[in-house]
Order: sequence, then C-alpha cells, then structure tokens
Amino acid sequence: MNTYDVVIVGGGIIGGSIAFELSRRNLRVALLDKREPMREASWAAAGMLSPAPDCPSAIPLVPLSRASLAMYPQFIAEIEEASSMRTGYRTEGTIEVLCHGDAERELSTLVALHRGLGLACEPLHLDEAREMEPALGRAVRAAALLPEEASVKPRELIAALLAGAECSGAKLIPGTEALSLVRDGNRCTGIKTVSGEIFSAAHIVIAAGCWTSTISGAAPYAPTIPVRGQMLALKHAGMPIKRVLRSERGYIVPRDLSRPQTLVVGSTLEHAGYEKLVTSGGIETILAAANELAPELAKAEFIETWCGLRPGTPDQLPVIGPADVGGLAIATGHYRNGILLAPVTAKLITEWITEGRMSSRWSEFSPLRFSGTIADRSAAAL
Repeated sequence: MNTYDVVIVGGGIIGGSIAFELSRRNLRVALLDKREPMREASWAAAGMLSPAPDCPSAIPLVPLSRASLAMYPQFIAEIEEASSMRTGYRTEGTIEVLCHGDAERELSTLVALHRGLGLACEPLHLDEAREMEPALGRAVRAAALLPEEASVKPRELIAALLAGAECSGAKLIPGTEALSLVRDGNRCTGIKTVSGEIFSAAHIVIAAGCWTSTISGAAPYAPTIPVRGQMLALKHAGMPIKRVLRSERGYIVPRDLSRPQTLVVGSTLEHAGYEKLVTSGGIETILAAANELAPELAKAEFIETWCGLRPGTPDQLPVIGPADVGGLAIATGHYRNGILLAPVTAKLITEWITEGRMSSRWSEFSPLRFSGTIADRSAAAL
C-alpha cells in the first residue's frame, strides 16, 4: 500500500530538503516527482545565496532570507556528511556594481538600504574593487562589497541532498505526476496521481514549484506561475574571478578557481508560460550584461546553455505553511530564492509536522493570504 507518514509532492530542492529533514526524524517519507527529482528549477539555478532584495516587493522576505543564509553552513555540513558528497559551497562574498545613471547616488542608496535591513554592505573605491577583481570592466562606475553572501553549485547540492535523503530513509518516486488532493471532509488524506494511484499520509506537503497551481485543490493556496530564466556557462581562460559579480543587468557566478575557470552567467525574467526554450535574444541579453561586467569574457568559450521555470506568485513572495485543511502544508513559490530558502523552509515545515507550530511569524507567507483568511498562528521570531 502507498501509505506513509508524509507524502511530499515535488522533488526540487524545497521538497528534497523537507524530505531530508523529516526522514532523519524517523518518519516514513515519500517524495513524488512528475519527472526526475531535482531536474527543473533547482537544477537550472545559478546558486547565489543572497538575502538582498532584488525589488521593493521582496523586502518583506529579507528576515527569512537572512535566517536561511545563517543556517547554510550547518545545512551543507549535514548534507555532505549524510551523502559523502561535496556541494561546491563558497563564501567569498559578492561585488555589486553600478554601470549606469547616477552611480554614486545609487551606491549610497544601495548601502543605506542594505544596512537598514541588517545586511553587511561596504562601499568600495573603484581602484579597490578592481584590485579585488581585476576582470571588472571600465564601464563600472561604483561598487560595493557584500561580504556575507555565498554561493553553491546547485547540481552538486541537489545530487547530495537526494542521496542524503535516501540514506536517511526517504523513498524517491519519479515519474509520478500529482493530479489532485484527496480529502476526507476538512482533512487532506492523500494525493491522487494522473495514473489513478492514491498515496495516503497523515501529512501532505505540496512543493511542486510552478506546477503547484496545476494540482486540483492546490491552486487556491498557491496560484503559482512559471517565470522562465535562461542561463549559460562559459570557460574563462584568464585570471580567475573569485567572487560573484552582479549588476542591475546580470551576474557572473564562479564555480571554482581553476584555470580555465567555469563561470555561470545569467539571467532572463520571461513570462513565456511553460515553454522551456533557450533563445537568441535571451542569450544576447545575458552576454551583453556579462561582457559589460567583465569585458575579457568576450573571449570566453561557450560550454552550455539552459533554462528553468521559476515558481512565481502574484506578490512575488513564497508560500510556506499550513492550509486551512487538516494535514495539508504548502512550500512553494520561492521564485528566484529557492536554493537560498531551502534550509529555513525545511525547518518551518518540519516544525509544523512534528510539533504543530512554526518558530517564525509566517502570516505574510501563509497559503491563506490569497483567500484573505489568514489566522496568525505564529510563535516567537526566528
């Protein structure tokens, strides 16, 4: 029989992290995925671990992002120990640059915003920035160091996470597409799949990324939409870039310090439905931003191009927490922050399932906010 303590729908880094945490507490966990686990948005991610808001609507997310970033060293250590695999976790920080407009004024605004949100941010003289990263181009007019930011290799991380979850007892079930929630009155008791199978459990967690809204019964709690992001990887033969470089137009993420060096460059934000395509226009946009940041990358060799579908929401904030149906929790809509928010999301959902509470004020991320029926069940802040 397909009966478990917890059934998780969605095998990305959010669902995988929840499975990892719950299975280590001796719960019988099944992780369902419509294709192969970790082959969608998580696999396509750049791996930047930045709690800084990329737009005004993301400011409410900063406290949760900071908390998750602080959890990352232990999160990585536990995954690498459980899996005996490496994840490419790097803590060299980020250099944020400004290339257009009134750069000095924008730099002052950037520094004040970060510090006001409790994020470390140090303005840099341009000579100092170029001494730290000689690849920076002459178009850079102002720069700041974000020393607490980090990065990880998502594909290595998710492979280690899946291995760690399996070693801890979680059952991975690929090729199993969820069709609808199964309810008994005001309680969710299982998942019905497209093939007609029923997976039953005391707790159901929907972590299906941008596909959450396609599961019958889940859309009212998480009206997710796909937001396409195109990416590419380059082989850079020059002096290695040590830190993440980011501008208002794009970013460069070093995967290592070897020569030649692998760099991941991105990205686009496109509302193209569920169409996964790499386009000439998308790549042109990405390359223009990369070559402005580091002009010597114009000589770099192409390694790979790809794209992923981020799970967006109407307010661009994630959906984390219990629904108003017993036994049902939602963990999706992380948009551009799924890799960063995996540790804290897994912590909160695990707390809800094992203790019936969450140790963070969660109402602004509640699945009930879209129906206007939020009940504040929060406890102490993180």
